[in-house]
Amino acid sequence: MGRKHRRNVSTIIKNMLIMKEKIQIVLKGIFKENPTFVLILGMCPTLATTSSAINGLSMGLATSFVLMLSNLTISLVGKMIPDKVRIPSYIVIIAAFVTVVDLLMAGYLPDIHSTLGIFIPLIVVNCIVLARAESFAAKNGAADSIFDGLGIGLGFTLALTFLGFVRELLGAYSVFGYKLISGDGIILFILAPGAFFALAYLMILFNMVKKKLIKK
Repeated sequence: MGRKHRRNVSTIIKNMLIMKEKIQIVLKGIFKENPTFVLILGMCPTLATTSSAINGLSMGLATSFVLMLSNLTISLVGKMIPDKVRIPSYIVIIAAFVTVVDLLMAGYLPDIHSTLGIFIPLIVVNCIVLARAESFAAKNGAADSIFDGLGIGLGFTLALTFLGFVRELLGAYSVFGYKLISGDGIILFILAPGAFFALAYLMILFNMVKKKLIKK
């Protein structure tokens, strides 16, 4: 009975350590390797689709879906792909999942699909997705690759949503389409120059907070 109890305790501790590793992978994608505020990747959709919080959230979730599934697939088949056609093969895999997202959004979220427009198909060439496929998914197991996709996807989604939130709040005095203050707002933040200003200040704020948390 005592031996069985020790075995059960050992199994629980082992599972807890494995879960801790997976959580660390997710948190790494959100904070240490945040694709927007730290790695500065995927700037095209970041600047172009964040005129409102809902647009940023939608773009982030669509990219997260592609990240997780493409990471999973590439981790499973990556070793079978010849080195000469590695990158084109990754792009074909990513394109398959982007097509699924594109069709689902067109069918169930037509308004958001219309607003995001060409930026949904352009997820295929988003350097965040391809970078994770090459640098992580091709070298790690399926479980770790899914959690990596989840972490990077969440980091990207949170960054886009927060950027959209700030731009919409200052540019239209509204949040997720709900008007908070009457008036037109500071129209600059809805336009392209405002995206650069808002992103710059948020990057500074994010990295300041991150440094303080690391010191603690």
